[in-house]
Amino acid sequence: MTDAKLLSTVPIFSELTSLELEELLQRTSKRSYHKHNMIFMEDEFGDTFFIISRGGVKITRVSEDGREVILAMLGEGEFFGEMSLLDGDTRSANVIALEDSEVLILKRRDFIALLEKYPKIAISLLSEMAQRLRKSDQQIESLSLSDAEHRIGITLLRLAEELGTIRRGVVEIESLPYQQDIANMAGTSRETVSRMLKVLEDKNFISRRGRSLSIHDYTQFKRAFS
Repeated sequence: MTDAKLLSTVPIFSELTSLELEELLQRTSKRSYHKHNMIFMEDEFGDTFFIISRGGVKITRVSEDGREVILAMLGEGEFFGEMSLLDGDTRSANVIALEDSEVLILKRRDFIALLEKYPKIAISLLSEMAQRLRKSDQQIESLSLSDAEHRIGITLLRLAEELGTIRRGVVEIESLPYQQDIANMAGTSRETVSRMLKVLEDKNFISRRGRSLSIHDYTQFKRAFS
């Protein structure tokens, strides 16, 4: 996929014309990160907006007891780093490359200039941020009230939405995060993740092949765990 085509798939840029997308592309530059590279750290000052053109990242924070908590996993066509650009404050989380990745970057001055020139970007950005906030609130509430099996089910739903592809009701997650990462998302232990994945397999909700995972009936699975 070309960079111009990629930008057209990013939700906040989807209403731009081809000429406007070309202007946006001219303002970006490209940067690569190896697997496990830190892209930026919580509390750093930042003036850069990132769009993932290849690979994926995880957004994390460290809890008071030193545990990594994964807030989200993002893939191709998704963006991050917008909060510091809007409020001028420090970064609110860490971002780490899940695999060898490539991003398009946009400096704050260019980002703000585009928002001023094309208000439809700002409107789309507000909508996207509201959706993310709503989803986070729902996940926090669900996880706080759930048993281990339900917590893992909710986390797999998150991964299905963020990393999966659906075809005829079956969701395929081709590169499932490591069990420790899933545990960090669900607020539980790696041993619990391993045990609950086996329970879900025995109930025929899912099947696994190496690092890939299939949810056999996504509608049924969502009804059971959302």
